[in-house]
Amino acid sequence: MSPNTPGLHHVTAIAGDPQENADFYVGTLGLRFVKRTVNHDDTGTYHFYFGDGEGSPGTNITFFPWTEQGRQGRFGAGQTQTTAYGIPADSVDYWRDRLESKGVEFEAEERFDETVLRFADPDGIELELVTAPDAEFDATPWEDGPVPTDHQLRGFYGVTLAVDDYGPTEAILTDVLGYELEAEADGRRRYRSATGGPGSLLDLVETDAGRGQMGVGTVHHVAFEAESVEEQERWREAFADAGLAPSEVIDRTYFQSIYTREPGGVLFEMATTGPGFTADEDLAELGSRLTLPERLEDEREEIEAQLPEFDGPNVDSAGD
Repeated sequence: MSPNTPGLHHVTAIAGDPQENADFYVGTLGLRFVKRTVNHDDTGTYHFYFGDGEGSPGTNITFFPWTEQGRQGRFGAGQTQTTAYGIPADSVDYWRDRLESKGVEFEAEERFDETVLRFADPDGIELELVTAPDAEFDATPWEDGPVPTDHQLRGFYGVTLAVDDYGPTEAILTDVLGYELEAEADGRRRYRSATGGPGSLLDLVETDAGRGQMGVGTVHHVAFEAESVEEQERWREAFADAGLAPSEVIDRTYFQSIYTREPGGVLFEMATTGPGFTADEDLAELGSRLTLPERLEDEREEIEAQLPEFDGPNVDSAGD
């Protein structure tokens, strides 16, 4: 029997210019820049993490900036269509005003008794801010952030995955990950993890856009929470029993990971909750320097020389 996941751990996407990426997620959305490292599999590429005040699991959106010369992606089946963050019920007007003041075009709608503000980041990655009457949040505020703590993003609300056919992906969600169908309307099926709570929602939509192409402006993978490496081994067995091909456990410094591609084409990761981002930086210093896994420290000078110029996120221009 598969273990249960409480929901999302992180979402990783591909950006273009690293400066523009960081300025938007910190200066506009008010997330904390919690880690500046490199893609462990491509050390010429940064890996940025943005989250709550501590970089808690369930709050982090991460990016591989491929620079402005990176290949542009194409949205389609087998990709994450939208990443949604929760906001307090009384913060909708604040975020309307903030997005307008930052020149971010958005659309507002009602969905499943939720208020949804939908927009895109500078690279075209679709985002939503969502409030719902019974939403639960447990993110840690960033006291020094550009957004007042009462209005800060409260961690993931959920993600929307686009597939060409519900069936194969739905089977993995329900039979392996333990999600349950909760609602269906307007061509959207909503699932919730068995344990519920923040970040426990996942929506499926069907698209006839053809298979998507990975590149700038697309989501690379979606990660779900696993309690421990021991639990990950149970996930590996469950994925294999379902006919998938899970990876071995991989050390990502801040968590341990396994990966598998579900039948609809979306890359899934199971990531442990620890050891977390204070493994190599103090809490107060998160994101202030380039951190490297121990095995890459001997290559630091070479790695730093090939990385694109980046000054850190521009927070001062954010305002309240």
